[in-house]
Amino acid sequence: MSPAIHLDPPFRAEHIGSLLRPPQLVEKRILFEEHKCSAEELKALEDASIPAVVKLQKEAGIKTITDGELRRGAFYQGIFEKLGGMSTLPARSLDTFKPYLPYVAIFKAMGLTEYTSIYCTSKIKRTNGIYTEDFLFLKGLVSSEEIKHIKVTICGPTWMHLRHGSDHTYDKSVYQSDAEYFVDLIQAYREEIDELYRLGCRHIQFDDPTFCFFCAESMISGMVQAGVDHEALLSTYIGVYNDILKDRPGDLTVGLHTCRGNFKGMHYSEGSLDRIAEKLFGDLNVDCYYLEYDTERAGGLEPLRYLPLGKMVVLGLVTSRTGKLETTAELKARVNQAAEIISQGSPRRSMADALNQLCISPQCGFASVFEGNPLSEQEEKSKLELVVEVAKQIWG
Repeated sequence: MSPAIHLDPPFRAEHIGSLLRPPQLVEKRILFEEHKCSAEELKALEDASIPAVVKLQKEAGIKTITDGELRRGAFYQGIFEKLGGMSTLPARSLDTFKPYLPYVAIFKAMGLTEYTSIYCTSKIKRTNGIYTEDFLFLKGLVSSEEIKHIKVTICGPTWMHLRHGSDHTYDKSVYQSDAEYFVDLIQAYREEIDELYRLGCRHIQFDDPTFCFFCAESMISGMVQAGVDHEALLSTYIGVYNDILKDRPGDLTVGLHTCRGNFKGMHYSEGSLDRIAEKLFGDLNVDCYYLEYDTERAGGLEPLRYLPLGKMVVLGLVTSRTGKLETTAELKARVNQAAEIISQGSPRRSMADALNQLCISPQCGFASVFEGNPLSEQEEKSKLELVVEVAKQIWG
């Protein structure tokens, strides 16, 4: 295995993407959602706030740069809302959401009967850039050498389909099958990624809790009860990703982040990756996997035995849910444990080679929704600094 595998992103010390918003930006977004300020006013404050989160990342020693997702109300916002053919429904009935989804069960327990969502009402087309302007703005804040280290985070293509299923994702007069729907959605994603690449982007991360939801016994049993073939659906979703990514440029690094939910520090589901690990690591054609491992709800590290040669895992060992700081000793021990499991996988490899397939990060972003997790900006920075320090001690 080439030691150069880690020279492009992801770096040994990574982060997932979202960062805490300054209080004034949180307040401004609340006003915007209450229709008490304009989109232009919100954007002006976002523009003014992003340089500070870039500075925070650099001061912490983090090389991968994002805009902290400061322009989003939630991590999954952006692509579906901006594609032609998609309609935003501000109050969509929860009856159109799949009841076996972990977060839908929580919504219903909270007494919600409706939630904002997307419905495909005509043929999907990418009519304008989606993340391109965000990338160009960030590009203007870094040096020419750092441009290739900018990471664009994108909601996964499976998000709305898993939420609503074949019956409520798209108008049946527009698409007669999932296959037809995904053909156009795949093309839209490919066009967006192609333009980002032309603008200089070399690092893309898909954010998709979908895969971890397939590890939840509650969802699997609910699918079985509903007559959904969960194994076939998982294979379909992996195929969608692979069709988006086929023929991508060799110097474009693509990662997948999957977790069990992170709503203001609260998770939605539990379950080990064992249920899907062989398919996830073997069949999904991404370069790296950002995985959640900050608590026991994620199960053990044993599924890493399926990691093939030539792929990376970014171990999410540092929690972004609270300000409590982990110790370097416990983090180093966990990394070594992961390397030992990988070394004993198939094919077997040396501990040095297994360690070379690993990086370390927080388990998720610090603000998957704009209100953020219950910790301070200083605690956030300390977490990032800890990741950097542990990476230096392990990999030099």
